[in-house]
Amino acid sequence: MIMPQTESHIEAGGAKAPSEIKVWDMAVRLFHWSLVLTFATAFLAAEEWDWLHETAGYVVGGLIAFRILWGLVGSKYARFGDFIYRPSMVLGYLRDSITGRAKRYFGHNPAGGAMVIALLASIAALAASGYAMTTNAYWGVEWVGELHEALAYGILGMVGLHVAGVLFASREHHENLIRAMITGYKSRLTQHR
Repeated sequence: MIMPQTESHIEAGGAKAPSEIKVWDMAVRLFHWSLVLTFATAFLAAEEWDWLHETAGYVVGGLIAFRILWGLVGSKYARFGDFIYRPSMVLGYLRDSITGRAKRYFGHNPAGGAMVIALLASIAALAASGYAMTTNAYWGVEWVGELHEALAYGILGMVGLHVAGVLFASREHHENLIRAMITGYKSRLTQHR
């Protein structure tokens, strides 16, 4: 039985269940919004301010390294094991979303988890190609510069898909996922994984 969001219920022992659950720890939230800010800075500074572009790129690389580590040892919903799903589950979740039958997840849903992994891998490749362009071996090598630029624009497209997915899931499950990434809390509903 799914209980309305506003209805409270009693857990074992007679204690009232909290209406919200902590999902995103401070490290995940700081990583997320710092990555948004530094990626945007690097992207916007790319043609005009090399020093700012490179500095932001190094920060992005450090953030990605931190998130990979935190994905291994961090809190429950931050760990990769909580949101890496088989491709068939991701496709099934997308199919269910289109028909309005997708399950709600406290952490990342299968599509969101796939997007996190795709973004982390792409941004890591972007940072690596950017760094490579500063080395003697790849300085001025055309294909490295083209790869770096293609990755940047590809990631921009992925960010657009990510935002669209967040807005769609927020509407589908009647919850504000942007607020959750700011506060760390999601509404405690019984329909979840």
